[in-house]
Amino acid sequence: MKKITVKGKTVEEAIQRALTELNATIDRVEVKVIEEARKGFLGIGSRLAVVEVTQFPDPVEEARAYLKNVIQSMGISVTILEKEKNEDGVVLELISDKAAVLIGKRGQTLNALEYLTNIAANRNAKTYQRIFLDAENYRERRKQTLIQLAERQAEKAIKLNRNIALEPMPAKDRKIIHTALQNKEGVTTNSRGEGIYRHVVISPTKNRRGHQ
Repeated sequence: MKKITVKGKTVEEAIQRALTELNATIDRVEVKVIEEARKGFLGIGSRLAVVEVTQFPDPVEEARAYLKNVIQSMGISVTILEKEKNEDGVVLELISDKAAVLIGKRGQTLNALEYLTNIAANRNAKTYQRIFLDAENYRERRKQTLIQLAERQAEKAIKLNRNIALEPMPAKDRKIIHTALQNKEGVTTNSRGEGIYRHVVISPTKNRRGHQ
């Protein structure tokens, strides 16, 4: 964070001077009015407005810096690009000839990096900015794999008329499963277990005689 004190004929002028000096926008700062301007009488007793402006770091820039440092410490060269920005957050694309290492088994390394990056990026931010990480379009490929898995296991649950428990997954993967099957006739889904053992269970909605 960077903090400066600026004077101006009005509070608004003082704030604008501070924004210019900091090369920042109003959404990136916090303003504290130290003293209001006073005109005085015939110029006597007049005083300028004084404001204290605190600039907060940009979460995306903080995320880039953190990722660059961590990944380079792993001995991996990486380029970090802003892939997408929407109401949910910002997607950063990790481009590297060792992308598979950054992704890890079933995205475990990528998920861990994403978790730690969000902590680092928002540590001193004025407003929380969600950061998502991707590499070699892994997120979309993983999503399609999970949707196909959900469909297969749902059909299995219906055919065998019994609950099908999937392997433990992180919350974002479980959400994909739930969403994929929320309108599928014949099954319901729910999450069970705690922590790293939390998983999705697909249950048939109709019980046939002779099956438990």
